[in-house]
Amino acid sequence: MFAAELVLGFHWICCQAVRWNLTRYSPLPHLLSQRHEEELPAVDVFVCTADPVIEPPTLVVNTVLSVMSYNYPTRKLAVYLSDDGCSELTFYALHQASQFAKHWIPFCKRRNIEPRSPDAYFDKPTARPSGQEWESMKVKKLYEEMKSRIETMAEKGSVPPETRSQHKGFLQWGRHNNVTKRNHQSIVEIVIDGREEDAVDEDGDRLPTLVYVAREKRPQFHHNFKAGAMNALIRASSEMSNGAVILNLDCDMFSNDPDAIRDALCFFLDEQSGHRIAFVQHPQQYFNVTKNDLYGNSPLQTDKVELAGMGGYGAALYIGTGCFHRREALCGNKYSSKVDGQGSINWKSNDKTAKEMEEASKVLVSCSYEEGTRWGKEMGLVYGCPVEDVVTGMKIQCNGWKSIYYRPQKEAAFLGVAPNTLEISLIQHKRWAEGLFQIFLSSYCPLVYGHKRLPLGAQLGYCTYLLWAATAFPTLCYLVLAPLCLLQGIPLFPQVSSPWFIPFAYVYGARTIYSLVEGLMCGYTVKGWWNLQRVVLLRRSSSYVFSFVDTVAKQLGLSKASGFAVTAKVVTEDVRRRYEEEVMEFGSSSTTFIIVATVAMVNLFGLVGGIGKWWWVDGGMSLMGLQFGLCSVVVGLNLPVYVALFFRRDDGCLPVDVMFKAVGLASLAACLMAI
Repeated sequence: MFAAELVLGFHWICCQAVRWNLTRYSPLPHLLSQRHEEELPAVDVFVCTADPVIEPPTLVVNTVLSVMSYNYPTRKLAVYLSDDGCSELTFYALHQASQFAKHWIPFCKRRNIEPRSPDAYFDKPTARPSGQEWESMKVKKLYEEMKSRIETMAEKGSVPPETRSQHKGFLQWGRHNNVTKRNHQSIVEIVIDGREEDAVDEDGDRLPTLVYVAREKRPQFHHNFKAGAMNALIRASSEMSNGAVILNLDCDMFSNDPDAIRDALCFFLDEQSGHRIAFVQHPQQYFNVTKNDLYGNSPLQTDKVELAGMGGYGAALYIGTGCFHRREALCGNKYSSKVDGQGSINWKSNDKTAKEMEEASKVLVSCSYEEGTRWGKEMGLVYGCPVEDVVTGMKIQCNGWKSIYYRPQKEAAFLGVAPNTLEISLIQHKRWAEGLFQIFLSSYCPLVYGHKRLPLGAQLGYCTYLLWAATAFPTLCYLVLAPLCLLQGIPLFPQVSSPWFIPFAYVYGARTIYSLVEGLMCGYTVKGWWNLQRVVLLRRSSSYVFSFVDTVAKQLGLSKASGFAVTAKVVTEDVRRRYEEEVMEFGSSSTTFIIVATVAMVNLFGLVGGIGKWWWVDGGMSLMGLQFGLCSVVVGLNLPVYVALFFRRDDGCLPVDVMFKAVGLASLAACLMAI
């Protein structure tokens, strides 16, 4: 218990560090237009997808269309789709989107509509002006026809021969019979060449450049997951548009603000400090979060307080999506005050034909290109870590650059799809916590690598997240030892009548009240705050336990590195309905849920058994007061688990075998404690 207090105490200090220097920013885009409209930098947008089944092509093209529709000069805008699944279905969807963009982009700009993802816009319940209704219905019909064609192809699982004649890019799949997800040649296809005279929309305005990239993959080469895909895009885009600013997005996170680029450029082009800004990070926000945020997917205290505190040190976290980068910083260049940081902000003059650029880019995204180079080490995203984004951001900051965390007050710049089942949420956090803990145990530990390079507050702030996994076993000490000791009459804390009870009660009470007040000030409901406490408890007692064990096993050479797990973006109607009704979704016999249910049962046994044993004993409740209070809170947080174990009968309940295993393991723990 003392060791647990030391770990949790240090983590608490780290959590306070991000509250010492809270900073919020408000860009002035109207001044940007006045001063720099004629010399705005070229912007490359990277959208990454990896699996056409888990990440449906319609989801991908909605994100692509949303960024193609930015209020930004289209001659200076290029969109790159990285398809790590190398799927002809994804290419087909992108080709269809390129045709629909000729109608969608002018419609968005004429009517100034928001959001500019077709799915999100047409699902919006708000009434539209009568003059806009006819045009909206026309465009909606075109979109539904495109969506139907894409979904039909997805159901068939392949593109028929008659469709392949629509674009030369389909020859890449037809010519090579050995094209698979993990074994294929480089494919780079310029779907829309923004330099061509015929690359115009229905109003005659120029369309942005649109490029499909599937880097080469071979079984004998390690492809480094998303970091490898991003580095391939950096090189491929440098051969084509070479935008000085890069925006990278996950395929499930569409642009919600058509002026997001201009807001970001206010930081890069700021006369006083813009030359030192490496990246501008937006929070990861979601459009499908329930009123009370059932799974804690969008923690407002993290978004509004902690990440803003990191930004106050000039060390905002790079979280892998919704981030605007300065290309030279992302490519590994160190900051130097002697160099004009705005010098590279120009559109690359490229006289090569589209065919020549495609062929040159294929070499840059081949498997063997990185051998013997600095890519993945000193250039681009760092390899060897599941959360390459965080370690890359820290490395950039240690190279002398600053970063900005910007959370728009008007509306979210980007919106994604939040996990709508507990299992997916826990799997996602297991991957994050494991990767973050690997950073802490590596040479990139901020307390070592960031020494004298980062402010102390930023070093501690990084540890807030890197130590997620390390909080697992200290938390389990409280969740397991406290109820078991209560059953056996072993007091862990001072009795209520003792003066030493006061500091224990004060610490717990002050922390709880502060957290609640901060949560309410950030916009949580009381129920939403309570849900977050429950989810944090579930993560620490399950996901983070696996993360800690797996990381330590890898460090000791007892386990090999695991692959990158892409979380599913598609769910059934029943699951979606229960999520909207804020009913927790279990429905699995996974080891994660066995641990969750066992911890819940141990605390229920401890509370019920403790009351039965100590309620009638004189001074018993005073002696065990804090343990009773702790078990009561844990039992209250686990109420949905008990309901799923004993009362629910839908597909989202916990299976019967989980109930028997949990009861059996909890009983065994109580018996062993008695011995």
